[in-house]
Amino acid sequence: MNEKTCDVVTVGHILVDIRFIVNRFAGPDEEASILSQTRGTGGSAANVAIGVSRLGGRSAVIAKIGLDSFGRIAIEELMKENVDVSGIRVSFKDTGFSVVIIDNEGNIAMYGFKGAAEELEPDDIDANIIKKAKALHIASLRVDSSIRAATLAKQYGAIVSWDPGRRMSQKGLDYFKELLKHVDIVLVNRKEAKYLTGLEDYREAAKLIASTGPRIVIVKRGGEGVYALVEGVEYDIPAFKVDKPVDTTGAGDAFAAGFILGLVRGYDTRKALVYGNAVAALKIQRLGSHNVPSHEEVVRFIWEKLS
Repeated sequence: MNEKTCDVVTVGHILVDIRFIVNRFAGPDEEASILSQTRGTGGSAANVAIGVSRLGGRSAVIAKIGLDSFGRIAIEELMKENVDVSGIRVSFKDTGFSVVIIDNEGNIAMYGFKGAAEELEPDDIDANIIKKAKALHIASLRVDSSIRAATLAKQYGAIVSWDPGRRMSQKGLDYFKELLKHVDIVLVNRKEAKYLTGLEDYREAAKLIASTGPRIVIVKRGGEGVYALVEGVEYDIPAFKVDKPVDTTGAGDAFAAGFILGLVRGYDTRKALVYGNAVAALKIQRLGSHNVPSHEEVVRFIWEKLS
């Protein structure tokens, strides 16, 4: 029997986010003022791993970075957040990064360079790390490496969740049929659900995705909350209201960290969905793609909102 010493292992992208808060978005041949600038680790795999750790879980990340200053920023921050980095591989390509521009109303524009993150190949996936995982979360990763990770996880009895992200979802559902045979949970937003299936109605899209194998399909709907189809049973969980969002980047990753860790801890589906919603609600009130609260803050927030 393999000892499960890690709650969640994430596989996918580690990037560096360079964030600018501006007074407004500039149009062509216009200039706007930068009010502040910060940088830190980003990318969905890193965000979820850090989120799980901040919520009191044990996490590891499998990804690829470059041998450069951005790579050092990412490694140092992940280690500071108590994420196991032994599965990270190094490429001669530059570490990927995102430029995130946030206006004074919280709207976001993003520009991404994936760099070394896309170089994570199937042979780079460390089976010894995956076999220690209770859950594996695959985020925005090329399909061959995703299949390798998912196959290993099922071999070792882990829950497998998958979030294709904006770009990969545009390839359509047929492209991922082999991967979906090994996936338990799919997490998408409304646009990604439409990209995958071609269906405008996210409920119908969820049914089509579920027909390919996953037992849980979750559609993240931003300020409206989440819709989940769980073995034919529908859940519609409203979002927690917040006064003014500061930064919505990484909100979906924050939800994923909360939901997956909730399942690992033994929460039933509804409780895990509510917990994930609360994590996302607290995150968007803070600057930074992985600025996730502690478990105690989440419990206190839920108690205050629902009492």
